[in-house]
Amino acid sequence: MRKILIILGVVFSSVKATAQEVELPQYVSHLADNPFVISPTYAGIGTGLQVRLNGVSQWIGVKDAPDTQSLTVEARIADTFGGGISLFNDSNGFTTQKGAKLSFASHLTLSDFHDSFLSFALSYSFIQFGQDTSQDNTNSGKPSRAINHSNFDVGLLYRFEKFSITANVVNLLNRDVENFETGEPEELRKYVVFSSYIFSRISRGFELEPSILYEYREATGRSKTDMNIKARKGIRDGYVWAGLSYTFLNDQFFQPNAIAPLFGLKKDNLYLSYGFSINMNKTQDFNYGTHMITLGFDYERRQSLARCTQKMIMF
Repeated sequence: MRKILIILGVVFSSVKATAQEVELPQYVSHLADNPFVISPTYAGIGTGLQVRLNGVSQWIGVKDAPDTQSLTVEARIADTFGGGISLFNDSNGFTTQKGAKLSFASHLTLSDFHDSFLSFALSYSFIQFGQDTSQDNTNSGKPSRAINHSNFDVGLLYRFEKFSITANVVNLLNRDVENFETGEPEELRKYVVFSSYIFSRISRGFELEPSILYEYREATGRSKTDMNIKARKGIRDGYVWAGLSYTFLNDQFFQPNAIAPLFGLKKDNLYLSYGFSINMNKTQDFNYGTHMITLGFDYERRQSLARCTQKMIMF
């Protein structure tokens, strides 16, 4: 058993160490009423300022498993503009990643009659990847290191009444690789498409939102899809919600990677949600899944005079 855990930890850490240096960690935190973590184009859509503090612990029960904390703040900064910032800290064994992303979004009204809107966004990210080899017992002789990396993201969002679709390119710039023997990719680009539709006429005070998230990595040619369903029910001064996410690699459609049930509550200006992800593979035998907790605060301001930054949904 100990040997199996060590092998799993080494394999997973090596994969994560490469990924850590190229992008901000993501999980199903976008389902916690925070699509801004997927696309900066959502910045500024709504009546006020939104704060989300998110904690994700993966592979509970496995020593030195990945653990991530993040803080996102986004708000409307003018009638047709929005901005936001993301801060995060990620650790995985002897590797760490810290970073920040600054985003700016512009929103346009295409049609007031049909509630049709178009949004553009640009993000700048700064990430520091660290590796501590002081406790390395493999005699590799590699020194501890800290590497800084900057990059840009662009996004486009189209909304038509209760339908929305966003396309994004993450990490526009290639990375300079000093040692090609490490196998680290130069191409960091990831292509992300997210789409959702909100059904609000099923019953009074109830919304149903199916959504799909597609990601493609240029360096490996691999892609994955998240299929999600989420329901909201209005309560006094807020709402409760529950959802389910189904994740799979696109070349293994009938072999789900993970299934995650989630639920949450918004009461007045406060927000709380919890999610639990179950790995649908043999690694599930050696851990207690992945857990996510989100705490939030929403500060309401005057409604924008421009419809392009007004929410066209019930909650």
